[in-house]
Amino acid sequence: MNILAVDVGTGTQDVLYLNTRLALENAYRIVAPAPTLVVGETIRESTRRGETIVLLGRIMGGGPSQWAAEDHVRAGHRVYATPDAARSFDDDLEQVQAQMGIRVVSEEEAAHLPARVRRIWLADFDFATLARSFSALGVDLRPQIVLIAAFDHGQAPRGVSDRRFRFEQLHERIHSSRNLSSLAFAEGSLPPLLTRLRAIEESAHGIAPKLMLMDSGAAAVLGALQDPFVAHKTHPLVVNVGNFHVLGFRLRRAESESSFRIEGLFEHHTGLLDRRRLEALLGNLASGKLTNEEVFASQGHGALVYCKVPLLLGGEDSPVVILGPRRDLMLGSSLRPHFAAPYGDMMLAGDYGLMRAAADVFGDVRDEILHVLNDSIAAAPWEVMGE
Repeated sequence: MNILAVDVGTGTQDVLYLNTRLALENAYRIVAPAPTLVVGETIRESTRRGETIVLLGRIMGGGPSQWAAEDHVRAGHRVYATPDAARSFDDDLEQVQAQMGIRVVSEEEAAHLPARVRRIWLADFDFATLARSFSALGVDLRPQIVLIAAFDHGQAPRGVSDRRFRFEQLHERIHSSRNLSSLAFAEGSLPPLLTRLRAIEESAHGIAPKLMLMDSGAAAVLGALQDPFVAHKTHPLVVNVGNFHVLGFRLRRAESESSFRIEGLFEHHTGLLDRRRLEALLGNLASGKLTNEEVFASQGHGALVYCKVPLLLGGEDSPVVILGPRRDLMLGSSLRPHFAAPYGDMMLAGDYGLMRAAADVFGDVRDEILHVLNDSIAAAPWEVMGE
């Protein structure tokens, strides 16, 4: 069985293509520029040329693409965008026009713009490009399962903070199961307001018999739990330090099964944190004192705390585990963090998390996926690995 896993971030998109009949060590891996970076660079090329552009396609992640579009307008050039493309920057199209200076046009209007207007397609998942990349290396990309992770605020109702809305959605999804896999969705089961993941679902529809979408932060944390140092701890605190967002979980290992239950979590913006502030958040999460109000007031997304029994932060059974492209934020920390590298590759943690979640979501292939994950020597406990 062939599995294609793609973790879509702000800096990179991390791709894993695995044949489950082979050892995990023989899976193919590509760490490529994130789609929003590619779109951003295309826009900047048009800025240098002085071109009028129109943004087409689907809702995708913002960041670099949004900054490039804003710079294009500031340089005196016109930007058109269809409604779905414009929602990549803000769900409120009036705000896109008023604050960014982008003119929102219908699909029909966009089709009738002059030929000299450069068309730029927006999408977080482009299977054709991935297939061409693998084909150039002699690999025919034919997955039976496609797994994709991305960050999705969700479409908050007008007047509702997207930060608050995201945490309301997280609580609704996990409060009963307290399982990271509850943030993964088989095709057709996505909540309607997760508009970015729904756009990815549309882009990936029909490529493989099975398709699953997942929150990228949760996927990375689930991947980190497959690091052999972490897998046997009782109460790890696992933090994914992404380029834009920091997502931290307090977890409890369930002795009766090889899984972890969520005891608490928080999410903040990476650019607003330094090592001292992140250590303080982790300290309050471990003590059970962290509140949603504390995190939200400091411009973070929020916090959910389900267990207030204090833990010894950084202790033998409650280590601080760090991963993500901005993990250097915790270098030199007095908490003595463990920098996770599941299967020897931190950048693919989200893909490994996607695979572990797929074993829960697709029961008919659970054993096959777990076999390939557990059969790697990199999954063996540290104490049984030879010197």
